[in-house]
Amino acid sequence: MSADTSIKIESIWPGLEAGVPKPLMPYSPAIRAGDWVFVAGQIASDFKTGLAPEVVAANSNLSGELYLQSNYVLQNLRNTMQAADCDPDRDMLRLWRWLVSDHPTVDEFARGNNWPAISIHPHLQAHAEVFGRASVPTSALGVKELLCLGTRVEVDMICRTDDHEPQPIEFAGSDGASTAGLKRGDWIFLAAENAVEPAAGDWTETSVEAQTDAILEKLSALADAAGSSLHSAVKAEVYIGAPSDFAAMDRAWENWFPDRPPARIVIPYMGMGQRGSRIEIALTLLASASELEIAEIEAPDAPPGLGHEPQAVKAGDLLFFSTQMAVDRSGNLAEGMIRNPNFPWYGSPGKAQMHYMMENISRICEAAGTSVENITRRVCFHSDFQWFAESIEAWASYFPGSKPASTTIRLEDPLVVPGANTLLDLIAYAPD
Repeated sequence: MSADTSIKIESIWPGLEAGVPKPLMPYSPAIRAGDWVFVAGQIASDFKTGLAPEVVAANSNLSGELYLQSNYVLQNLRNTMQAADCDPDRDMLRLWRWLVSDHPTVDEFARGNNWPAISIHPHLQAHAEVFGRASVPTSALGVKELLCLGTRVEVDMICRTDDHEPQPIEFAGSDGASTAGLKRGDWIFLAAENAVEPAAGDWTETSVEAQTDAILEKLSALADAAGSSLHSAVKAEVYIGAPSDFAAMDRAWENWFPDRPPARIVIPYMGMGQRGSRIEIALTLLASASELEIAEIEAPDAPPGLGHEPQAVKAGDLLFFSTQMAVDRSGNLAEGMIRNPNFPWYGSPGKAQMHYMMENISRICEAAGTSVENITRRVCFHSDFQWFAESIEAWASYFPGSKPASTTIRLEDPLVVPGANTLLDLIAYAPD
């Protein structure tokens, strides 16, 4: 396919009159692409002094720090949605919550203990007050750090503004705090699921492979209830603890997806909300009756996916990428991506790795009939925030016009590919 450079996407800038601070870094608060709206991660910062003054001035002994920050973040998200002509009561399709915690430590991850030791209830209270009780498919993960000191939560989302009504997907045993999934027209979004059954005791010693099997069995039943199947999965988000858990997950994955696996992003060092969880998985699917085409995208001159995953999958008008890191064809870090230990003050590894990834991403986009400039959503994970400034400078150079909506998270080091300092989760707009 040849890239269509005539495709247009639109940046949404709510403006200070809507109460939404202007980002310091080169990204858009939201991107509209056709009927899709991708909203960037919001944190409780005014992007001038640090934490927003109204959050700092409030008495956290009365309301709690997480509640205050969550209320600020969610109000800004609601205002951004409205600036993009989204109805907050019906147009949210998928929500991500990133919550800062000192746990798990690297040692705890290595032992299979992924519990972040935080309570999400203050955030859920704020969500109910800002958005009402209507629930949306969600991932809620513990992470190491956000870009503003003192911020405890970041939230981003995907919305859709077509004429289809959202249809919640429920299942027996749901506690009502969040929905198992949402169907809207051709599209089905399933919330992140884990394998843990509270009545079954401690799952910590249960293998990652066994937990992966249990989760995919659960997701298969949910897909069936929504009028789909795992065969119609187009994107998977896989959250693991220790990077070494990748191999066991991938063995189970190949059994469940022997042919045409979905695009897959695998993120390590994720704090998980159920004690004993070693892995969580969320899926995006098309309905079995959908006439939209699903196409696996492979660019011969870009490295293959890590493990049992394609480089990308095109479904309808969206292009979903698998994990992007600065890897070579062997799955190891590409040559020249770190400083020579004998010359420790030479080179810019953050910039080098981003440029390397973007050249591969550009080839994948071209193979799918779109271009890098049509990337709409970016979630960037760094092993250390020392790489952030030079990395995002390199990233922004590929977008002379609208910059994608963006969320940036700090994890731990090393990532699944030792030496990699950046991991990207991307979606691009790619209409036929």
